[in-house]
This record gives sequence, C-alpha cells and structure tokens, in this order.
Amino acid sequence: MSLTTTTHLNFRGDARAALDFYASVFGGTAAVVTYQDVGNVQDPAEADRVTWGQVTAANGFAVMAYDVPSRMPWNPGENAVFVSVRGDSADEITALWEKLSVGSTVVQPLEPAQWAPLYGMLKDRFGIVWVLDVVAAPYNG
Repeated sequence: MSLTTTTHLNFRGDARAALDFYASVFGGTAAVVTYQDVGNVQDPAEADRVTWGQVTAANGFAVMAYDVPSRMPWNPGENAVFVSVRGDSADEITALWEKLSVGSTVVQPLEPAQWAPLYGMLKDRFGIVWVLDVVAAPYNG
C-alpha cells in the first residue's frame, strides 16, 4: 500500500485566487471544481466558489483547497497549521521564498539557522503560514 498526504486549505471565497497564486509560485496548474459544477448550489452568491481545488506540480508540490460555504462555521484559527516546503537547493528555496513573500508578512526572514542552511517563515496574503527551509545534511557526530 502507498499513501500520500496533501495539505488541504480552507477558505471563504479566496480558494481560487490562492490556488492560482500557489501555482504561479510552485509551478503546475490549478484544477478547480465549483459548487455550480457539481450541482450543489445552496446560495446563488456562492455558485462559482470552489468546492474542490488542487495544484500539482512536476516538482512534487501539491496542495488542495476549497471555500467553506457560508452555511457552515469557519474560523481560520491562529497558528493552527504551517505548510512546510523543504528542498535540497538554497537557490530553489530562495526563488520560492521571493515569489511567495509578495504581499506577505515575514515572521522569520529566510536566513541560515542552527538546524538548516536556510530557514524562513511567513504568513501569505491569504493568511496561510509557510515554513521554507533547505534540508540540512545528516549529523554523523
């Protein structure tokens, strides 16, 4: 048996914009299915909102998202989830950081840390907290 986990982000009206943004940062394409597409429109104002969405990229990046309908409670929480992106290359992580940081609030600048050649944390313009780092070589002390 093989398992894969994918971060699933919940929004209220911003899922499509977030998925498009993440596709522009990490590559790949956004696939979106709306409430209207599946015939599950309970509020006409929400017909074009995302009931299922995903970005997948050739580099292995994947994220899912949807818009929580107004009839359901939704609270984005505070520090409930961090999305962690780890890479082997400082150039790759720096390039992703530069794209992802547009319109964000930097929590921890991307810089060397005790545990990683590069580490940084930011809250993007959609309120999602991202942690990016370069994987350190194993310690063989």
